[in-house]
Amino acid sequence: MSNRMINILVPMISILLGLLVGAVVMLISDYNPITGYIALWNGIFGDSYAIGETIRQISPYILAGLAVAFAFRTGLFNIGVEGQLIVGWFAAAYVGMAFDLPKIIHLPFALIAAAAAGALWGLVPGILKATLKVHEVIVTIMMNYIALHVVNALIKTLSGGGFKLERIHQSASLRSEFLSNLTDYSTLHYGIFVALAMVVVMWFILEKTKTGFELKSVGYNDNAARYAGMSANKNIVLAMVISGAFAGLGGAMEALGTFGNMSSMGGFTGIGFDGIAVALLGANTPLGVIFGATLFGSLKYGANNMPNEAGIPVEIVSIIIALVIFFVACGYIIRVGLIRLRNKKEEK
Repeated sequence: MSNRMINILVPMISILLGLLVGAVVMLISDYNPITGYIALWNGIFGDSYAIGETIRQISPYILAGLAVAFAFRTGLFNIGVEGQLIVGWFAAAYVGMAFDLPKIIHLPFALIAAAAAGALWGLVPGILKATLKVHEVIVTIMMNYIALHVVNALIKTLSGGGFKLERIHQSASLRSEFLSNLTDYSTLHYGIFVALAMVVVMWFILEKTKTGFELKSVGYNDNAARYAGMSANKNIVLAMVISGAFAGLGGAMEALGTFGNMSSMGGFTGIGFDGIAVALLGANTPLGVIFGATLFGSLKYGANNMPNEAGIPVEIVSIIIALVIFFVACGYIIRVGLIRLRNKKEEK
């Protein structure tokens, strides 16, 4: 069994274990797991509308996964993707609402604003990590709450005491009449192509540039990188800024594509936190993130059909999704088990 085969088997086994334990939970709760998973399948692939909505759901998960994966590849744990996504959402919604420009200028402007806002939110923990050695996990967790409440305050101010910004102008929208008609009037938009383009951007930065080599080197061993003449502090800050930019674009998918505006939020979206599982499932690789995001986007949207078609309560659906995430997080244990199994076979 080669290392490549093990890399493929680990996420597959993680997903299967999550679904199997989820089936046990449904059985204990007196629900039919076969009916439940058929409902899940229909919620994802049941018709063209479901497929369109599933793909739409995948877009922000790809970008959140890229944000987490990029930080991981450079030796950092960016748990602040949620906050960076929220400020990116706000920046895109504000630029889309406040300006009235030709589409060829307005849409890129809104996307750049979202990426810049996310990058700025990643800059703070990056500087604190580089200069004062403050652990990025602590700072980014706090930055999530700051983002949530600051954005809510800005929405209230800009809306004159209301709870929602005005809708963005059509010139800043990612909505696609063609894609919507193709999928039975779903909210599928061009954001999926932006997300896939960012997958290529991450691959190019990490694998084809000097900067990417330095970022990975600092992540592997910052002392060795310093000895080789690299600026560890500069690369730590740069890694957090790029990671934040990916997350900010994830927010732009919601602002410019799915909703077309932004409302006050009572809590986190959860997309940024799920991005951690997406990155882990994808082994922190750009291509792997696509598969991880596809899984989580499909589960999140398809699970909405389980209460309607199979009568399974939302709480149990949430448990099933959490179980998949749990077993993905346990991927290291599964990997060790597969390696030991391989070694035993080789000894024989």
